[in-house]
Amino acid sequence: MTDPPGFHYVTYIASTPGKVWEALTDAGLTAVYWGHRNVSDWRPGCRWEHVRTDGSGVADVTGRVVESEPPARLVFTWAAPGEEGHEDRHSRVAFEIRPYEDIVRLTVTHEDLGDEDERSAVASGWPAVLSNLKSLLETGRPLPQEPWRMPPG
Repeated sequence: MTDPPGFHYVTYIASTPGKVWEALTDAGLTAVYWGHRNVSDWRPGCRWEHVRTDGSGVADVTGRVVESEPPARLVFTWAAPGEEGHEDRHSRVAFEIRPYEDIVRLTVTHEDLGDEDERSAVASGWPAVLSNLKSLLETGRPLPQEPWRMPPG
């Protein structure tokens, strides 16, 4: 039996660990660069929701906070709303925030993906989201277009 596929991504941001942490956990900021509000109190064991910003209140992803060590590490499970009761189908996202002088290395690891199609989806999604986050923190505004809407190729 093979291990489930995963995805690993690193970016460097001219920011502080505290500001990166805030950008990952503040619902208002996630709405600006992700197009969804990440809603939780970010304590281990608590629920989090990835809620659309269109006013519908729909959560496209849900999960539980596994680890929360501000401003260095955040880990949570990731599942479709209908899969909440099926923990064997949840994937896991870990953010590592490491300072180095005037920059931060942000590492995202998304593990336990169901198959290669899921891995491919996150492999295109995470770079788009993190590029938008980086632009927001470094310039005060996200990219002028939503990068995840860019056609492939």
